Amino acid sequence: MFVCALTGGIAAGKSVVARRLAERGAAHVDADALAREVVEPGSPGLDAVVARFGRTVLRPDGSLDRAALGAVVFADPDARRALEDITHPAVHELSTRRMAEAVADDPARVVVYDVPLLVEARGTTGFDLVVVVHAPREVRLRRLVELRGMDPEEARRRVDAQADDEARLAVADVVVRSAGSLEHTLAQADELYDRLRSLSAAKEAASRDASVGGAS
Repeated sequence: MFVCALTGGIAAGKSVVARRLAERGAAHVDADALAREVVEPGSPGLDAVVARFGRTVLRPDGSLDRAALGAVVFADPDARRALEDITHPAVHELSTRRMAEAVADDPARVVVYDVPLLVEARGTTGFDLVVVVHAPREVRLRRLVELRGMDPEEARRRVDAQADDEARLAVADVVVRSAGSLEHTLAQADELYDRLRSLSAAKEAASRDASVGGAS
């Protein structure tokens, strides 16, 4: 299995790149979606969140109020770490299972693990390639305010709660620069997919050859 980690700061354009790679044929495993799944009503994850943060982070129907929880954890590093201690192990277990399912019918299929907090929490161990979608801090702040309607102070809190650009770029094998036009970003994503597919096919061929050699 060839697994590419895809990361980037909030509003960097990571979702644009992820969608393009999926359109080209990659298996897209979304860490954020998994993080929501592990705290669904009735899950051990949600029980642990309520035990730590109280019932004020629940909606009337018993589901997690992500906005209320976000307001707490983005303003308090200790609270954010406590939430990560609850959710990250569960997300890791679920992501491993989903990746295996994604390549069951095509071992050479590229798996893209879309993980915003790669630098902050997940780390780069276990990935064949790390791709960082990068736009400067000022660009991302402007996008949050102008395109998402976020309050400027809240936008700054969200950006500053994540790793800085230097730390994120330091782990990159490939950088997709997304501060320019959409067309330019998509062109880079297309070039990236072609490279990933080639690398994945080569890894699968080497694995088959090793299996044959070991059996002979």
